[in-house]
Amino acid sequence: MKTKQELAGIYVASITAYDQAGNVDAAALQKLMQRNINEGAAGFFVGGSSGECFMLTEAERVQVFEAAAAYAGKTNLIAHVGAIGTAEAVRYAKAAMGMGYDVVAATAPFYYGFAPKEVCRYYYDIAEASGSPVLIYNFPGNTHREFDVANPDYIQLFKSGAILGVKQTNYNLFQMERILNLNPDLIAFDGYDETMVAGQALGSSGSIGSTFNMMLPHYKKIFDLFDAGKREEALALQHKANNCMEAMCRVGLIPAIKYELARQGYPVGEARRPFGHLTDEQKAYVDGVLDEYLVK
Repeated sequence: MKTKQELAGIYVASITAYDQAGNVDAAALQKLMQRNINEGAAGFFVGGSSGECFMLTEAERVQVFEAAAAYAGKTNLIAHVGAIGTAEAVRYAKAAMGMGYDVVAATAPFYYGFAPKEVCRYYYDIAEASGSPVLIYNFPGNTHREFDVANPDYIQLFKSGAILGVKQTNYNLFQMERILNLNPDLIAFDGYDETMVAGQALGSSGSIGSTFNMMLPHYKKIFDLFDAGKREEALALQHKANNCMEAMCRVGLIPAIKYELARQGYPVGEARRPFGHLTDEQKAYVDGVLDEYLVK
């Protein structure tokens, strides 16, 4: 198991690339990953929300893990294995760890109103199956599952050794700090691109972001400046990044990322329906904002 220091840094929340027929395109994903490595990525968060994970079949999710595993041993790889059912999540975890992934991550099981004990059992089972502690992908905006850090079951989970840490895709960064306070051995990653500097200020060791696919150098400058104590310079670049993020979210974040990647010479297909496609007006709007604020 790698140390917190070895796992720290900027991670791309990888998209899933498709060919013209809508099938997973391993070569296109690998080409983009190589670009991101050259730009200074510390690793990749594979098969998460940016990868349209819950819109893929089980076979496709494993296919994406296989494509990214070409870089196992060359960069840090985190496989998102979250599912509604434990058995499915366990199958993904075993597959990914067998391919050489460093870490598995999982959203909380969603849709049904699982009790805290049931949520905790899900994570214990994934950790046992994978042979490694699990990174909790804490995304309550989508899972509608909050981790109450005063709940004894969750306190026990965070202290158990079954959990590596948390990817805090939650604007409540106080919660992230409280989780680290429960167990200082845990690692935290900021999960919202737009709160990177805030996450660093409250103890995150890195950041995992969707727009890093197509604007990684900008965010690496933010991360490195803040790490060097140049807070005002980092915040100025964070403001510019947030202008870009706001524009892309306004038209549809994942479709916008995929559109901009194609504009940069990395065609990765369209986001799957029910995601829509950007209109010409939306494309011009996003292009204008990114061309104004993005660090080249």
